Amino acid sequence: MVLNTLDIMKLLPHRYPFLLVDRIDEFEAGKRIVGTKNVTINEPFFQGHFPGHPIMPGVLILEAMAQVGGLYAYLAKETGENQVTYFLGIDKAKFRKPVLPGDVLQLDLELLKMRRGIYCFKGRATVDGKLVAEAELKATFVDE
Repeated sequence: MVLNTLDIMKLLPHRYPFLLVDRIDEFEAGKRIVGTKNVTINEPFFQGHFPGHPIMPGVLILEAMAQVGGLYAYLAKETGENQVTYFLGIDKAKFRKPVLPGDVLQLDLELLKMRRGIYCFKGRATVDGKLVAEAELKATFVDE
């Protein structure tokens, strides 16, 4: 299954400049989801992080992972149309390499468990097959 940006915008409430997923490349219910973020110099955060040495903020890499995790629940049809994702926690976050303009960030989330409406994922972000960040993420869905 592949979703493009327009498909993603039908599912997530995020919009520019906070929509951080360009495409969903893979989805396996009960297992995993893989998304892509194309990082360009036009990203607004590069103006201040850092002038002359642009690096994608680590918290935005984690947010991109969380958005891919939110898409997992929508695609698995485990959440309703009038629900919004609430990020509950981040554990074991590690940043391995900087993400720079021109990089293609691949976001691979493995479903660890889903119990009582709480999703737990192990997320890995890579660029050219090299690990740049990883974390365990927890989220749930609530009525708007």
